[in-house]
Amino acid sequence: MAEFAGANQKAQISDYLAAERTLLAWLRTGLALMGFGFVVARFGLFLQELQVAQRVPLQSSGFSLWFGVLLIVMGVGVNLLAAWRHSHLVRELNLGEQDRSRPSARVALIGVILALVGLAVAGYLISVRRTTSLNLSQAQGGTMQPALDNGIKKVASNHSVDETVERVKEILQAKGIKLFALVDHSEEARKAGLEMPPTKLLIFGSPLAGTPVMVAAPSIAIDLPLKILVAQDSQGKVWVSYNSAAYLQERHGVPQALVQNIAAVEAVAATAAE
Repeated sequence: MAEFAGANQKAQISDYLAAERTLLAWLRTGLALMGFGFVVARFGLFLQELQVAQRVPLQSSGFSLWFGVLLIVMGVGVNLLAAWRHSHLVRELNLGEQDRSRPSARVALIGVILALVGLAVAGYLISVRRTTSLNLSQAQGGTMQPALDNGIKKVASNHSVDETVERVKEILQAKGIKLFALVDHSEEARKAGLEMPPTKLLIFGSPLAGTPVMVAAPSIAIDLPLKILVAQDSQGKVWVSYNSAAYLQERHGVPQALVQNIAAVEAVAATAAE
């Protein structure tokens, strides 16, 4: 703040300009606090968006929101205090009163508070980093599998692709389930001059079982009739794949009482793979 040589001495223009520079410095401090508080408050929302994108349970406690709001309130308080102090100082300058040189308790207090704020933010970021690293490590270890489950179930077959397909056809015939189509993807690829491992898709179902399901949940018609994919991977292993009944139920909202109508695929796949 400006200083004067003696009591009741008329203030100079430089004294007013110094007071304005001090006011602007305090206003910049207040604005910086409010801006930093906004960033801290948004940081919690960023973590939530990251959780959705990466499907990693960061388990944010919401501390950043309240901490950011506190910083914004502090910034507003600093600006109000600066405006009040500037008005008081200008009044003293107009009256020619002497402003004794003395340490500002307010400045020291704000400095201590900001130092504590910095330490708290550093501790918070470190704790978030540790939590994130732990969850990512768990995800890489396989705990993310349920979150990434696309509803496709795979059963290893003890037979070749052709043998497994024949076993599926026999099971369907024994159960009175109609085979609507057999798509030989690998054969169609061969006809086009391309190569791929043996891959065949069986499409089957029963109007008596499927129709009530489609009436109750019309969108399931996009996944019906039921399907079983019999394919050989690059290592020569044969797999029987299908959409699980639980997945279809959740995807289309199938009533629990009708889930059994689409659950036959699981028994067919398991028996064919034996």
